[in-house]
Amino acid sequence: MNRIFLFLILVFASCSPKVQVVDSRPAWLTGQLNEPRYYTGVGHSAKDGSNNYVQAAKKSALDDLVSQIKVTVSSTSILSVFEQDRKEFREKYEQIIQTEVADEIEEFEQAGAYEDDRNYWVYYRLSKERYRQIKEEQKRNAVILATDFVNKARKAEQAGSRLQAIGFYFQALRSVEKYLGEAIPVKIDDREVLLTNEIYASIKGLLDKIQIQIDPVELMINRRLNLNAQPVTVQVMYTDIRQPAANFPLTAAFEKGSGEVFPDYITDENGQAKILISKIASRELEQTVGVKLNLDAISGTSGSPVYKLIAATLNAPSTKTILKVQRPVVYLTSNEKSLGILKNSTQISNRLKNLLTNAGFEFSTDSKSADLLMEVVSDSEKGSISGSIYITFLTGVIRVTEAREGRVIYATTLDRIKGYGLDYDRSSQDAYNKAIETLEKERMTELLNNVLQ
Repeated sequence: MNRIFLFLILVFASCSPKVQVVDSRPAWLTGQLNEPRYYTGVGHSAKDGSNNYVQAAKKSALDDLVSQIKVTVSSTSILSVFEQDRKEFREKYEQIIQTEVADEIEEFEQAGAYEDDRNYWVYYRLSKERYRQIKEEQKRNAVILATDFVNKARKAEQAGSRLQAIGFYFQALRSVEKYLGEAIPVKIDDREVLLTNEIYASIKGLLDKIQIQIDPVELMINRRLNLNAQPVTVQVMYTDIRQPAANFPLTAAFEKGSGEVFPDYITDENGQAKILISKIASRELEQTVGVKLNLDAISGTSGSPVYKLIAATLNAPSTKTILKVQRPVVYLTSNEKSLGILKNSTQISNRLKNLLTNAGFEFSTDSKSADLLMEVVSDSEKGSISGSIYITFLTGVIRVTEAREGRVIYATTLDRIKGYGLDYDRSSQDAYNKAIETLEKERMTELLNNVLQ
């Protein structure tokens, strides 16, 4: 009987339907959803307690959605011209625009979310048609604005206001910088042109008619002389009409070497500006100061990464002056004593000479050929004895004088620097060592700043 009962159970079990495991996850998460009319993005974040997992998943979903929106470049756009000379230009432009798409995208929706104990997912989507409509409207407004700026630039050119014209062209370029990869046909001056190509060509054409000259082209100069007394003047001209370019902004900087040069200038009514070089910091014997048209000041769009790419291709008119730098010549006198007796070696003077040589100075044994007279006076005196330790105190003066004018330009004292030793001689030596350390760490920068003014 038991065997029959067991047999019947097995028969019924074999005939029972199998239980199906149902996947409760939404279709968009399993990859089964097909929405060709939408850009879609799925974001995920782990619930590990280390972050705001909801916000992290939303950012991930938006990044995924934006990655599907591709930037296309027309073969007749201005970018294709740059591509011939700058292979990285197009790629950089596309990266910038893609980043801006992520920052400016709108009207996307959260179409779903799902979570389990350890994970959180979110689903975003954006209508391709609605996105196209938004972008077309933005583009239409940008083209209208840019065309208006071009027309203003044309009128400024006709009135002889070239600086104003360049400014208007840059404003036009800024208006359509997101569409540089597109060929945008418009009618300007009763002719059909490609808008971005026309704007760029107009800017370049005006810049090509500007020339900057500098006087002198080469300047022999002592590193520490009053540089403002050395005239460096630039002249900005329109090459086609041979007239000065007034009120143009310029910028100056060291291109080779280093120093201090006032950076910003505006040309006067004669198209001139005096370049103010206030300090030469580098030890190089040949240095260069460059002056160029300040496109940032003209355009007012220096904060735009796209503008920076474009500006780099324009080759703003520029010039430069070569500085033949003469090293300052120093005549050094020394009177260094230890316990009232002249030392065999002039420690402070030797260290100063080494430091100044490394800083770009030369030394001479002829005071008449020197630019600077440097005097070092020092002595140590006995102090107390504490057990077996002898104490001394060093006092010194370092003074620098202009050789021609006799004016003291720097002076410092080493005041009672304490030395220790097993006798007074070694204690005095310790005081001198500490004096040199003080000179290197605390006084040298101050000395250089004063003598190089």
